[in-house]
Amino acid sequence: MIASVRGVVAGLSPDSAVIEVGGVGLAVQCAPGTLAGLRVGSPARLATSLVVREDSLTLYGFADDEEKQLFELLQTASGVGPRLAQAVLAVHTPDTVRRAIAGGDTATLTRVPGIGKKGAERLVLELRDRIGPVAVGPDGAAGVTAGAWTEQVRQALVGLGWTAAQADQAVAAVAETVDGEVPPVPVLLKQAIRLLGKTR
Repeated sequence: MIASVRGVVAGLSPDSAVIEVGGVGLAVQCAPGTLAGLRVGSPARLATSLVVREDSLTLYGFADDEEKQLFELLQTASGVGPRLAQAVLAVHTPDTVRRAIAGGDTATLTRVPGIGKKGAERLVLELRDRIGPVAVGPDGAAGVTAGAWTEQVRQALVGLGWTAAQADQAVAAVAETVDGEVPPVPVLLKQAIRLLGKTR
């Protein structure tokens, strides 16, 4: 089991990073929030979880051990694989997920693409007793706040090689399309990348 990797960031893409460890480049699947904190050429440490399948070995990376532990716990629920577990962490912070499961807040869980009402209810039923201590927020609110996603998307774009000015422009353009409930960060990031792709 590869529990963590430490090395220089050799490359970044919208859903993964290449970390060079001892002359070997390891491809690590990461959520946008984790990628936003990485810079090509800079050292980084990622907590990792190796998912072994008959035809593949996939390394998933996280900003800290708490995210990794929750990623692994989510997969113990029926019907939750690594991609869906990572999608949960791409949309919500670990604290938000723990609060939602502990409090039976299925509305928060269904904001994750791929989780419907029945799936959310199953997560609550199967994981409520194993979710661990829950940090109580001042408002108990969950989800992507209007201000939080803009900085996450902006940092991710800069990390992928665009200038701060280009990132600001793309974020502003995407913000104009957001009306009412804010979509998940990965959706917003893809939208921004599409816009920037046209201007390159």
